[in-house]
Amino acid sequence: MKVPLLNLKVQYEAIKDEIDQAVAEVFVSQQFINGPQVVELEKAVAEYSGCAHGVGVSSGSDALLIALMAEDIGPGDEVITTPYTFFATAGAIARVGAKPVFVDIDPDTFNINPNLIEQAVTERTRAIIPVHLFGQMADMDPIMDLVHSLNQKPKTKNQKPTIVIEDAAQAIGAEYKGRRAGSIGDYGTFSFFPSKNLGGAGDGGLVVCQDAERAERLKILRNHGSMPKYFHKFIGGNFRLDTLQAAVVLAKLKYLDAWTVARQEHARVYRESGLSENRIMLPKECMDRHIYNQFVIRCQDRDGLKRHLADKDIGTEVYYPLPLHLQECFAYLGYSQGAFPQAELAAQESLALPIDPLLSAAMLEYVVFTINQKPTIKNQQPE
Repeated sequence: MKVPLLNLKVQYEAIKDEIDQAVAEVFVSQQFINGPQVVELEKAVAEYSGCAHGVGVSSGSDALLIALMAEDIGPGDEVITTPYTFFATAGAIARVGAKPVFVDIDPDTFNINPNLIEQAVTERTRAIIPVHLFGQMADMDPIMDLVHSLNQKPKTKNQKPTIVIEDAAQAIGAEYKGRRAGSIGDYGTFSFFPSKNLGGAGDGGLVVCQDAERAERLKILRNHGSMPKYFHKFIGGNFRLDTLQAAVVLAKLKYLDAWTVARQEHARVYRESGLSENRIMLPKECMDRHIYNQFVIRCQDRDGLKRHLADKDIGTEVYYPLPLHLQECFAYLGYSQGAFPQAELAAQESLALPIDPLLSAAMLEYVVFTINQKPTIKNQQPE
């Protein structure tokens, strides 16, 4: 049996008529830029996420970038985030000229450890970007409490408040104490990359916020800082969301909750089907609603297990094999091996198993059976 990590063809075939119609309507209208579907998607995702405003952008990476630009974060500023995430998080910080400052992760959630953030704060800290990794939200209350405390302190003449940008690229619909991902910080950023739970037919993203002035600034910045046309108040960029992408994502949005329930059910099957915790470590559900963008286990013999599953035609993926603080492009930050031990251990042990909502019961059973056929798997609990 072949079990892919992700099968977008099956998803497309299940809703082909709706996707094709949505795309055809855009071609008929010829409104490929800023068409009505963009506005409709912005409103729908904002409402779904419990936010007042949504602004469609060209990708999840650009969503992070434009949020930083909207706050004039740049050279001389520092932004705290996790070293265990996709490159775009720290890449956006570096692209605006600010300094990424890393904080180690909580081994139970793979997310930034809020108890370690305060010691990384300096007078130059302008933002914190918690990443809601793999579909589970970071522990937001301590982060927001810390930022509130920082902003209550007296400021120097040129010192600006510290903000929070939630990187929710993998967490649309995830919940923390009854609040949706993206609705707690000053900004929330989403990705519609095809492999996401809510994916388009290419790159796309969206920024949510509660503040109308911030939303308006985002809209101006995504269009080269132009308002009105050909008059530029800010230096922005071409960060617009294509109408075609908005149409595809809109067609899929109505299925998102059902797909999430299916992912959660698959996670339950994995937990209850004999994947013993003394052989591998299963992901922990620590927050209200885990949407399982990935189902990431930990295994001491991760690479051996990955090869074993590949030999049996089971797709897996390593998220992420090298933490950001050890990437060559961030060598200038001065971090070394051992700086963030939990992130480094996760990079050595983590492995994503198939969790696609359209997997069959037989496929899940085959994954469990195959894992249990490799007797040398050992689990190493994080210290």
